[in-house]
Amino acid sequence: MARTEHDEPRRPARRGRGRIAATVSFIGELLITVGLLLALFVVYSLWWTNVLADREASRQGHHVRDNWANGGPGALNTKDGIGFLHVPAMKNGEVLVKKGTDTGTLNEGVAGFYTSPVKSAMPWDKKGNVTLAAHRDGHGAKFHNIDKLKDGDAVVFETRDVWYVYKVYAELRETSKYNVEVIDQVPKESGKKQPGRYLTLTTCTPVYTSDYRYVVWAQLERTQKVDAKRTPPAELR
Repeated sequence: MARTEHDEPRRPARRGRGRIAATVSFIGELLITVGLLLALFVVYSLWWTNVLADREASRQGHHVRDNWANGGPGALNTKDGIGFLHVPAMKNGEVLVKKGTDTGTLNEGVAGFYTSPVKSAMPWDKKGNVTLAAHRDGHGAKFHNIDKLKDGDAVVFETRDVWYVYKVYAELRETSKYNVEVIDQVPKESGKKQPGRYLTLTTCTPVYTSDYRYVVWAQLERTQKVDAKRTPPAELR
């Protein structure tokens, strides 16, 4: 069949459409790949880091308890941890408490006590504020359910020799991450004006961000000596 003058322009147009289709297909496949990588990253960040952190925290916790059991009388060795935090309302089990609030420490699935900008008190101090931080998502997420706490809820700090029973009395659902007054030894933002025996929990908020800080304050209500069976206080039964 003889060619007509209308046949020649059609070939470049078809080639152009083919290139466009190939480009769209490539971009589509690229977006799918990126989406899968992002999904894997989310799974890693919000699930697998919890698994790893829980394993490490459990290992360290067992080590601390072994030290307590084998240490006998004498000065308390706080090198590997000063005790365990129990907060029934958060449903997070026992949380090992160690020195420091740096990322490396908190990524081990533990809570850390502040060493700066305001140094934390210890539970056994006669006055002061025990100030703690932990992750709210990923790496154990020990304070994930901090928003479940309400006034009157128990926060129990377990050491080798004593159970310290605190009760929640105030919260601050959002504040600047640069607001260090919330961990003052007399936490005036919580309404307190005089020295006492306080405990402060801090973590990031909103969930899955680190834009602000969520703060809960508690005050020591009583102590209970640890017996031979380590019988927990009534608040934990």
